[in-house]
Amino acid sequence: MSEFTNKVAIVTGASSGMGRTVAAKLAAQGVCVVAVDIVEDGGKETVEEIINNNGTATFIRADVTSADDVKNYVDKTIEMHGKIDLFFNNAGIVGDTANLAEQPIEQIQKTIEINLLGSMYGMKYVLAEMVKAGRGKIVSTASGAGLDGTKGMSSYSASKHGVIGFTKSAALEYAVAPGSVDTPMIRNIDPETQDEIAASIPMGRLGKMEDIANSVLFLLSDGADYITGVTIPVDGGISA
Repeated sequence: MSEFTNKVAIVTGASSGMGRTVAAKLAAQGVCVVAVDIVEDGGKETVEEIINNNGTATFIRADVTSADDVKNYVDKTIEMHGKIDLFFNNAGIVGDTANLAEQPIEQIQKTIEINLLGSMYGMKYVLAEMVKAGRGKIVSTASGAGLDGTKGMSSYSASKHGVIGFTKSAALEYAVAPGSVDTPMIRNIDPETQDEIAASIPMGRLGKMEDIANSVLFLLSDGADYITGVTIPVDGGISA
């Protein structure tokens, strides 16, 4: 049996991209997945995919910028399963790229609310349950932009620096800092810019969602029990 069998995991941002990939990989290892997202259709598709592959999953719709919604998905998970063993604290957006002086206030606020506050709310309420249970692991998705400055992405970079900061402070487990990964976010960028990003990576390609998912599974596994409070760049060597 897998070490993950019969464990319960919450995955936020589960409607697509890294969230969906991690949710599917966890379910394939025997984890009961609670998929959380504001995008209802995508979240239900993730659950359907898992169930069709003989996994166990439930969808809960939540706006992570609402502390009440976040508390609700945590409370509902406890009601359904009695515990939370694993938490992939992943929901986030990139937002439009622009120099700070040209960024609309609404875009700045939205990016900070989703990426930083949404992740903090999630950790706050999940930690409370894990402390009561005396066990649990959390992986938070940061970014290479949270390790350095990124032109045209000041709000995003600030939010991801914040994710790394509060995760280190909580230090329950890891913050993961993915580099440029082939997700729907990246695909929204024009092809020429995508090629430039790929060319800048020492390994010569964009990351795959599986690259991140495999790292997350390791961090949530028993093999990572003695590692805590650090940030792991999974970026093809760009931060080396």
